Amino acid sequence: MNETLYGLIAAGLQEMIWGGEFLGGENLPEEGPAVFISNHLGAIGPIAVAASLPLKMCFWIQEEMLDPGMAANYLRRDFVEPQLHIQMPASGFIARGLSKITVPLLRATGGIAVHHFAEALLETYRSSVDLLEAGEFLLIFPEDPSQPPDPRPRMSAFYKGFTRLGELYHQRTRGLLPFYPVMVHAGERVVRLERPIRYNPMNPPTSERIRLKHILESTIKAMYLEAESCRGMYMPQTN
Repeated sequence: MNETLYGLIAAGLQEMIWGGEFLGGENLPEEGPAVFISNHLGAIGPIAVAASLPLKMCFWIQEEMLDPGMAANYLRRDFVEPQLHIQMPASGFIARGLSKITVPLLRATGGIAVHHFAEALLETYRSSVDLLEAGEFLLIFPEDPSQPPDPRPRMSAFYKGFTRLGELYHQRTRGLLPFYPVMVHAGERVVRLERPIRYNPMNPPTSERIRLKHILESTIKAMYLEAESCRGMYMPQTN
């Protein structure tokens, strides 16, 4: 998808669905490559980030969402029933209709399938490093849905697999890949971008993966709690 079409889709999401504010624009990279790491907040996180960051981004997405045969059932279980609170049989009908739109749209906008098995996951990494080597931007939502969410920042613990991108990119290019923390707060209608954390090849690979995961996860949590603490602080003046 070219930048013009991507920009039109992002503008449409901002105008019709998100309508929020973007903070931290001074931290935007002037050029790629870069990886953006964000909290998910269900369906609203991807929409908010795509609408807010003025960059054309590719993104990781569950392989089911890119497969016409599996997308409807995934949407029913992951979105229609838990978030729209619609149950069968209506949820199945709605999910099938949505999948007719989402599968071609996600493929067109640059979705990289995240596979569940080790051998297939290597293709996810290879495709991602190819894009990064070409100077592209990559967006990842690394929360583990099998983990209970922390109720205050509404975040589950992160997988650490995404951090391997720093290691793989360095092996191929000798470059130090930057990872940018991104926070979405639905109540405040805010997306905030912080300064990047760069891969450090001087650390042992396992330690570096844990370090990156911990810093990114804790930074995004702290940004969310800061935004949460500001809610209700400013009351409208009355005459």
